[in-house]
Amino acid sequence: MPDICNMKRTFFYALAAIVMFGFACKDKQATSQTATAEPTLTADSKGSITSVEEVKWMTIEEAIVAQEEDPKPIMVDVFTKWCGPCKMLSKNTLEDARVSKYLSDNYYCVKFDAESPDTVFFANNLYTNPDYVPNQAGRNGVHQFARFLNVSAYPTLFFFDKKAQALGPLTGYRTPAQIEIFLHYFAEDKYLTVQTPEQWTEYEKAFVVTWN
Repeated sequence: MPDICNMKRTFFYALAAIVMFGFACKDKQATSQTATAEPTLTADSKGSITSVEEVKWMTIEEAIVAQEEDPKPIMVDVFTKWCGPCKMLSKNTLEDARVSKYLSDNYYCVKFDAESPDTVFFANNLYTNPDYVPNQAGRNGVHQFARFLNVSAYPTLFFFDKKAQALGPLTGYRTPAQIEIFLHYFAEDKYLTVQTPEQWTEYEKAFVVTWN
C-alpha cells in the first residue's frame, strides 16, 4: 500500500521546485539587490508610534503541542550561524512589521539551527547531530532533522500543515513583497486547490501584493 504522506510530500516538493524556480527567475533582478529592512514599528491613528507584536519563536516540539490546542500551520526557519542570507531574511523580512504580524496571527513559528547539537523529537522519532564538533568555527555537522526535511540550502522556510504533515520548502532569501504570496498560500490552505503549475500561474496573477 502506498505511503500517502510520503506521496503527498513528494508532490509538494516537485510543485515547490517548479513554482520557486519560476518565481526566482521572475524576480532575479530584485533578489540580487540587498533589501533595506523596514522599521518594525507602526503608527496609530494619532501618529503615535506603537510596537508591533514580535513573532513568538518556539521549538518544533512546542509547536506540535500548540497545534493540538489551536490548529495552525507551522513554519520552520532553517538557518545556520554562518549564513549571510539567513541573517538578511531574519532582519529584513521576518522582523518586518507586516510579516511578523501575519506570522503571529496565522502560524506557529520555529527557529531551527541546521547545525545545532540539540536533539529534536518529531513524529515519534529522535533526531540528533552526531557530526557536530563543539567549538568549531564556521560550518559544522548537519543535523539529522535538517536531512529529514531534505534541506540542502540556507535559508529554507519549511511548512507543515495544521496536523504537522510536511508540505514543502521555500528556499532562499525573500523580501516581504516576495514572501507574501507563499505565506498566504500555506496559511489559507490554497495548496489544497492550487496544485499544478497552471493553477499556480492563475493564483499568482490574481494575488494582490500589499507588502511593497
